[in-house]
Amino acid sequence: MSTTAGAFIAGGIAACGAVTATHPFETVKIRMQLQGELQSSSSSPHFYRGPIHGVSVIVRNEGIGGIYRGIGCAYIYQILLNGCRLGFYEPMRHTLATTLFNDAKTQNLGINMFCGAASGIMGAMAGSPFFLAKTRLQSYSPFLPVGTQHQYKNAWDGLTKIYKGEGIRGLYRGVGAAMIRTGFGSSVQLPTYFFAKRRLVQHLGMEEGPALHLASSTASGFVVCVVMHPPDTIMSRLYNQNGNLYKGVFDCLAKTIRAEGFFAIYKGVIPHLTRILPHTILTLSLAEQTTKLVKKLEDKILGPETRVL
Repeated sequence: MSTTAGAFIAGGIAACGAVTATHPFETVKIRMQLQGELQSSSSSPHFYRGPIHGVSVIVRNEGIGGIYRGIGCAYIYQILLNGCRLGFYEPMRHTLATTLFNDAKTQNLGINMFCGAASGIMGAMAGSPFFLAKTRLQSYSPFLPVGTQHQYKNAWDGLTKIYKGEGIRGLYRGVGAAMIRTGFGSSVQLPTYFFAKRRLVQHLGMEEGPALHLASSTASGFVVCVVMHPPDTIMSRLYNQNGNLYKGVFDCLAKTIRAEGFFAIYKGVIPHLTRILPHTILTLSLAEQTTKLVKKLEDKILGPETRVL
């Protein structure tokens, strides 16, 4: 492993590469989560019916720029989130395993899930204002609007307007839902990835390389989507609301289920899966490569003895 700083950089670079490819499906997912907000299924609009239909509708009406709204915020958020998630996970796991078992190589599910959740929550807190602006930029449509509409020129304009209107508290609106969402996802992402990787090596004889990284990432991405989507829907609505439509996470959850039914919290799950699978595959596969490159650079510049793990 590289140093914590090196892993942070490697994770951020990998995530930016992944989000470039998957951002369009994130835009569709958010709009599907918001369409028909607090309306019965019979009266809610269905402008966006799935990942492919959603992308085609947005591109046809708003162009490529419409499907890539908020990409600048997405880059910053991914650097902060995955930099923390991939940068702090292994040092935390190493420290706890050494403290509790006197062996840094010990793999314990509880430790792995705790470190995954903790590192993800740190990233979610750091990047929350950028995810807030990203959500509002992506939900805006002059042609087929869903949810509350926020007309920002760009990410900086959005952040400035939110700060002027609502202060620091406004920039961190919905951060509780973001922490729950990311804690859920992060608690299973890396542990599932490394678990699948170990099992594929032990039972199928797979060797280190792209095929192993691809298979392990696919398993991880599927589990992340199933676990993370309900709090992701709640977070999108909390971020996009204007005023105090929802008092908090549980109020939003209760109002959503009461008005739209239980499965409303799984609105947009197919675009989410369409996004999260390639995103997880690209992030973790690229992270393997970027970590190796960063480690080589650190060895040349600082020497191998500087690496803490």
